[in-house]
Amino acid sequence: MPDLHALLPSVLELARAAGREIMAVYARDFRVDEKADSSPLTDADLRSQKLILAGLARLTPDIPIVAEEAAALPFEERSRWPQLWLVDPLDGTREFVSRNPEFTVNIALVQDHRPVLGVVHVPAQTLDYYAARGDGAFRQAAARAPEPIHAAPKSANPVRVVGSKSHRGDSLDGLLARLGPHELKPVGSSLKLCLVAEGAADFYPRLGPTMEWDIAAAQAVLECAGGYVTDLDGQPLRYNTRESLLNPHFIAYADASRNWLQYVPRS
Repeated sequence: MPDLHALLPSVLELARAAGREIMAVYARDFRVDEKADSSPLTDADLRSQKLILAGLARLTPDIPIVAEEAAALPFEERSRWPQLWLVDPLDGTREFVSRNPEFTVNIALVQDHRPVLGVVHVPAQTLDYYAARGDGAFRQAAARAPEPIHAAPKSANPVRVVGSKSHRGDSLDGLLARLGPHELKPVGSSLKLCLVAEGAADFYPRLGPTMEWDIAAAQAVLECAGGYVTDLDGQPLRYNTRESLLNPHFIAYADASRNWLQYVPRS
């Protein structure tokens, strides 16, 4: 098993380097292609992924990688992996295309189906969230010193809810009606989890599709900051447990004294 404390700075620098590749594309006109699932793909996604995959292969040549813009191996093979990297080279491509700065680079190390190290880099804001099990969670803006972050142990009144900018449906509206007084802040990409991690939000319900590489890095940050990410049975979100890399619906929160699952509409 790698030394997480020693590994984290190198992964952070790798995410920042990928962010520079992304911003080089962001600064000019670029082509937008459409993937099979109708989601957008740009040269920034591909340049970032190429850099990250090469960097991780140098850092940890024995740890396999699953990344968004690469074909995943069958679960029959993946199921034998005790650890793996999960990489989203550009989370929030829709935000990137619309020139909204809320897009991220996500890199997570998963061991025994749980994220133990995570880096969420926000290139357009020169901002990082990162964590490793046993080291706590941190936020670092531009050239400033890193600041430890902690999720809010008691939810605010009204509850501060973060939700997706690009995906919203009747399920979320039903949940918010059950929740009662709240402030909803639409946020792009994995930043929603990071806002809960730094105590700027209380609750993030996700009742729509996400992939494992979308969430793992920010889950590591939130859990190391004292928060929780669970499925709708109340179990911590786990990774690489089945053929599909699609996550179940989940909720993220910090105040464990409150039963957040009671607000989730049941079909």
